[in-house]
Amino acid sequence: MTRPDVTVVVAVYNTMPYLTECLNSLVKQSIGRDRLEVVAVDDGSTDDSGRELDRFAERYPGVVKVIHQANSGGPAAPSNRALELATGRYVYFVGSDDHLGREALERMVDYADRHESDVVIGKMVGTNGRYVHQALFRHNDPDVSLYDSALPFTLANTKLFRRDLVEQYKLRFPEDLPVGSDQPFTIEACVRARKVSVLADYTCYYAVKRGDSSNITYRADHLSRLRCTARIMEHAAELIEAGPKRDAVFVRHFTWELAKLVQDDFPSLDATTRAEVCAGIAELADAYFTETLRDSMDVKRRVRIALAQRGALDHLVRAIEDEAAHGSPPLLLEDGRAYVRYPGFRDPALGLPDRLFEVIGEAVPRQLADGTRLVSATWEQTGEDLAVSLAVRVPVTGETDTATVRLAAKALPKSTDKPGGRRVPVGVELPARTGESSQEPAPDGTGTHLLARIPLQPARAKLGVRAYLDVAGSTYEIPVKTQGVPLPLARRWREKVPYRVSATANAKGRLVITTAPLWEPSPGVSLRLRRVLSRVKRKLTR
Repeated sequence: MTRPDVTVVVAVYNTMPYLTECLNSLVKQSIGRDRLEVVAVDDGSTDDSGRELDRFAERYPGVVKVIHQANSGGPAAPSNRALELATGRYVYFVGSDDHLGREALERMVDYADRHESDVVIGKMVGTNGRYVHQALFRHNDPDVSLYDSALPFTLANTKLFRRDLVEQYKLRFPEDLPVGSDQPFTIEACVRARKVSVLADYTCYYAVKRGDSSNITYRADHLSRLRCTARIMEHAAELIEAGPKRDAVFVRHFTWELAKLVQDDFPSLDATTRAEVCAGIAELADAYFTETLRDSMDVKRRVRIALAQRGALDHLVRAIEDEAAHGSPPLLLEDGRAYVRYPGFRDPALGLPDRLFEVIGEAVPRQLADGTRLVSATWEQTGEDLAVSLAVRVPVTGETDTATVRLAAKALPKSTDKPGGRRVPVGVELPARTGESSQEPAPDGTGTHLLARIPLQPARAKLGVRAYLDVAGSTYEIPVKTQGVPLPLARRWREKVPYRVSATANAKGRLVITTAPLWEPSPGVSLRLRRVLSRVKRKLTR
């Protein structure tokens, strides 16, 4: 029998009905069954998965091979069993609840052959709400590095591996890791590989989140995930010496695996578990949380990791609960820097450096939007002149001299909807600053009230009320939300040519000032006038 080009390994445990679509996507691959081998290991399933595997093996003899074994508790053991039986030039791993694009294997094998790649990562997408990091798949790249790309955030084993590489280094999955057992395999393969390639112009892999969220990653508890992450990092540390390369890989583990242990559900854990989680994070942070790695993280995760490392459980719980209830803490602007005032900031009992709380490189529109809101709005009319008087609370203190409220005629990009604002791109012209403005501290000391009296022009206009703030070298544009604050009633304005002015909250809850003529000429009058003028123009030009 001719050696197949690729062996697909499928570790199976209770994945019906998803398994059927998975297997169908394999046997229908455009690469052809003569170039394909599927080795599926049933890890003691108690549903119909085993019978479904046997059905496919009977229907596709010589292509689909099935092994049944007692349950091992995770995908590592069945994957290792399948590797012992694999005969293809390449080996590919697929989750038994996921499926492939029809041309996936053909394209990846061809790409590996053309570029002499030891690892090929085909584009992955999530379905049914499954999150898959996309930064790696912006474009094809025949030679990507583990150390200067988004590859550390894509460490699942759902890749094409040259089997000679796997066997040369005896790569196998640690069977005592219930979660993340593919990471040591993938990290070592990428470290050892002569070349790692990314195939991004075709969707190769569809990762499915089950309706019952029963994927093993979603079921693991905090301490189990902590232990597994520690093992993964220890293994990677043996392969990659301390320094920028190790930091480039471990930023993923501090940003994802460890930061997820101190998310919104952390305060609900019992006191003993909370202490164990923090102790485990502290041990890893003491070993690997370098200043370079720390500065590369966003301030929210960085602070939580640091509080756990210091064993400041009360501060950590308060930071999580306060942010869940009230949004991001206020910012302190000082000497051109911005600090997020999480619990523990400048607390002499903890002695944490200001740098931990500093905004470093990241954009913070969400933090600013969380605390920006309308305080009051009124009309001020003097004769024919009308102005809107506004008080807007912004969540910044300190050096706020440049913060202003302005009226903007242009709509914000839709990309601002989720964060609630934007960091203004360099070169974009801001709306003109008009009228009078001043500032005063918010009564609670956690923000600043921006006061503005802005004259309105007699014109047809729809103007968004926005706050503009300079934070850590960037300018932010934040639409002001009304949040139930009473708005002034619509008002008639001017006598000779009367206008109407109104203040309303749009569908997104943002304050909008609208001005328009009180009366509009009827369409019929306008049409007749245009016709008369047209006739006059023709006569004058004869």
